[in-house]
Amino acid sequence: MVSMKDIAVACGVSVATVSKALNDQNDIGRKTKERVRRMAEEMGYFSNSAAKMLKTNRSYNIGVLFAHEDYSGLTHDYYAAVLDSLKRTVEQQGYDITFINSYQHFAGTASYLGHCRSRGFDGIAIVCTDFYSPEIIELVRSDIPTVTLDHLFNDVCAVMSNNVQGMQDLLTYVWEKGHRRVAYIHGADSSVTQSRLASFYRTAVQLGLTIPDEYIRMSPYRDTKGAYRETMYLLGLSEPPTCILYPDDFSAFGGYNAIRESGLKVAEDVSVAGYDGIRIARHIEPTLTTLRQDTEELGHQVGEKLISLIEHPKTTLVETIVVEGHVFSGNSVKDIRGKKK
Repeated sequence: MVSMKDIAVACGVSVATVSKALNDQNDIGRKTKERVRRMAEEMGYFSNSAAKMLKTNRSYNIGVLFAHEDYSGLTHDYYAAVLDSLKRTVEQQGYDITFINSYQHFAGTASYLGHCRSRGFDGIAIVCTDFYSPEIIELVRSDIPTVTLDHLFNDVCAVMSNNVQGMQDLLTYVWEKGHRRVAYIHGADSSVTQSRLASFYRTAVQLGLTIPDEYIRMSPYRDTKGAYRETMYLLGLSEPPTCILYPDDFSAFGGYNAIRESGLKVAEDVSVAGYDGIRIARHIEPTLTTLRQDTEELGHQVGEKLISLIEHPKTTLVETIVVEGHVFSGNSVKDIRGKKK
């Protein structure tokens, strides 16, 4: 096995210079770095990760807890985009990620915390799970650096989409298009759902909208069948809504199906708006109006904050980072201003 001493002899420099070049330190010249790295590559040198772990007391491995309730895994458009950004962010700084689906799959571990300790993770990104479970609460209360996505715990760093502003912007957008009978099919109970629903009601009051109780329905996230069923209910009312908001873009596809099977046209007869901004929603007809979340920035912020907690624990602030989204207009919300509502 090629060692740094072998590279030092081949380059005519000290072992310390080789180490600095391979670790990209700034107190040696660029040309020396390039020469050392080129020689290391030619000689087939690989850094000794075990030695690096002993020296730094780090595994350079981050655990990512991702256990979505509908078992969609990485086929979930929103989370896949966030996780891709997270992965690229931490890899650029020399870290790997390991997905944590369930500690029960691993013998000898009785909890998520036990599993994470046994794997030696430097930090944990909790992206999607049952945040209220005792196992998760135990994990976030431990001394392992942790960042959560879209959920708040006391004294734990979190990265959040601005769900309050996002819903306000989306409802305001459809109101500006002339819609006064607006229904909202929200997702299952969670902190995200609570924020969006409260914002929906508050914005409705600010805009002077009256929201009948029957206009507020529930269907689990990404459940096209549930969204289809609730859309049929809304269309069957004596005074149906002119616009329906859905918990996410994928659910909105169920709404499209219900509207069409009722002999109506999306946008022309009933307007539709989603939430998330997934790629496939831009390729259906009519193009879905939605609140596009910044998945690139969300994943990046989770990765950056977690590495900061790992590498600079004494100076990294425990804070909530809020990432803004924006309305993508699409073609599924018809402008009905000046027409009879």
